[in-house]
Amino acid sequence: MEQPKGHLPTLIASFLHFDLSFMLWVLLGALGVYIAKDLGLSPAQKGFMVAVPILSGSLMRIPLGLLSDRAGAKRVGVAMLVFLFIPLTIGWKSSDGLSAILAAGLMIGVAGASFSVALPLASRWYPAERQGLVMGIAAAGNSGTVIANLLAPRLAHSIGWHNVLGCAMIPLALVLLAFLLMARDSKAGSVGAPIRLYLAAIKQSRMWWFCLFYCVTFGGYVGLSGFLPIFFRDQYGVSPETAGYLTAIAALVGSGVRPLGGYLADKFGGARMLSVLFLCVAIAYALASRLPPVGTMTGIIVFGMTSLGMGNGAVFQMVPLRFPREIGIATGVVGAVGGLGGFILPNLLGSMKQATGSFNLAFSALAIFAFSTLLLMKFVSGDLVPAPLTVAASPVEASAEV
Repeated sequence: MEQPKGHLPTLIASFLHFDLSFMLWVLLGALGVYIAKDLGLSPAQKGFMVAVPILSGSLMRIPLGLLSDRAGAKRVGVAMLVFLFIPLTIGWKSSDGLSAILAAGLMIGVAGASFSVALPLASRWYPAERQGLVMGIAAAGNSGTVIANLLAPRLAHSIGWHNVLGCAMIPLALVLLAFLLMARDSKAGSVGAPIRLYLAAIKQSRMWWFCLFYCVTFGGYVGLSGFLPIFFRDQYGVSPETAGYLTAIAALVGSGVRPLGGYLADKFGGARMLSVLFLCVAIAYALASRLPPVGTMTGIIVFGMTSLGMGNGAVFQMVPLRFPREIGIATGVVGAVGGLGGFILPNLLGSMKQATGSFNLAFSALAIFAFSTLLLMKFVSGDLVPAPLTVAASPVEASAEV
């Protein structure tokens, strides 16, 4: 089969799908200060509220990644966007109550599964040597966190957080229309591939190493993006708008450098890039554990989010090269476990705050985890380097080689 050369409208549509989905995925976190105040939530409950959408979105990445491979990414992507009108309506119209918010959050989490649909949709249109850059561009849609944290607190101050959830259906409808018109499935995709190919990919040890790496990078990015508004409010007493602004700065930098991480991984190798970035992440968490003044802490968080964002790009430069035929399920599995890191992080911060009265032990634990992952990677980095690509290799052969 002729190698795909690219399709810009699909790449743009994939970016829009992921951007809008990511905005909705962290929306409860962006509104968390207002929701927590209205419902009188404890620190642990705040962390759990933020984490629920991350958990459900992470778990949904595996079945939707498989469905994307077998039924077509465009069909699955459209169905996801249509479904998201339901939880937004529930959050908009429901009466105050933690159970209603958690139910809406559980369903909003489906937006997080966009990762295993939008990224494979774009990836299948481009050759191997451009995977890092292309996956970085499509996945830069995690900049949706910036939109959520910039706009949601300000709108909530004016019209109430319930109505913000209702207003979110406007951009959802616009992106749904754009995705319908622009996205196309590549004929080079793996639609209808046998289930045994997916099971074989899951059995490979390197799949689970990628899961661990992404748990550090993406889990850190999405977990912090969701919890930082609450953290800045609780730790430094800033206004909800200021907390959203500080979070948006960090999220913008972290999402903006993801394509750079993918590009540098194309150039120097994903494993080499991750070695440097994991060390930077560990240093950032260790510095954050000292809970310095808000200005210094903001700089530390931006440095950490930069490292996490570039790490996301580096991991997903590596995944398509090693699982070219099963990219949907590989993306789904790696993304799911990475998202579980995002579920653990806000729960850890909230629970430690409630148990000890401080966030410092939680940041210390995160630093130890990041540094331990760096040490573990040193033992398997050779196994993560792909075999040289050859023109004669078929997709199935390439899958077997890596």
